[in-house]
Amino acid sequence: MNAAIGNLRTLVLNADMQPLSWAPLSAWSWQQGLVAVLQERVIQVKTYEGLRVSSANQSFEIPAVVALKTYRRRKKVPYTRFNVFLRDEFRCQYCGKRFPASELTFDHVIPRARSGGSRWTNIVTACGPDNLRKGCRTPKEAGMRLLRTPFEPSPRQLDDIARRLPMAKEGLHQTWLDFLYWDSELEE
Repeated sequence: MNAAIGNLRTLVLNADMQPLSWAPLSAWSWQQGLVAVLQERVIQVKTYEGLRVSSANQSFEIPAVVALKTYRRRKKVPYTRFNVFLRDEFRCQYCGKRFPASELTFDHVIPRARSGGSRWTNIVTACGPDNLRKGCRTPKEAGMRLLRTPFEPSPRQLDDIARRLPMAKEGLHQTWLDFLYWDSELEE
């Protein structure tokens, strides 16, 4: 198999032709996509032009975009490190600067030592220096202000945030672009 094919991904759309998720963007390996097509669990919407894989007696187009046959509703956003950073747009909620994930930490608004739990409404994204400066105090005690109150985002809110971030367009295959921006406002 050629190396270019090995790295291809298949964009997964919900039955309404919108990505299952923007955060992170819903994609499978091309192999998972092909298996789902062959098992008729999805509809193949678009293939990678001119790229095929072969078995001993058959040849298959590689799916670039597939859609689920039935609509899958996402009810809750998983409480994960990535999703907290995404909710806060990879910005320190004290200084407002954007950082790569590797330079960010969590901050408990009400410190754990004071019974502040690890939950959506008590965790914010912070840069290392601001987290250290705040220490085991509340923002008010530390003389710091939060940019916004922490909240539990809905799947739609998180997708909207992910779509706005500059990194949302990085690494997208040209074949996918028509399917990712259907609800965007058209330029005049």
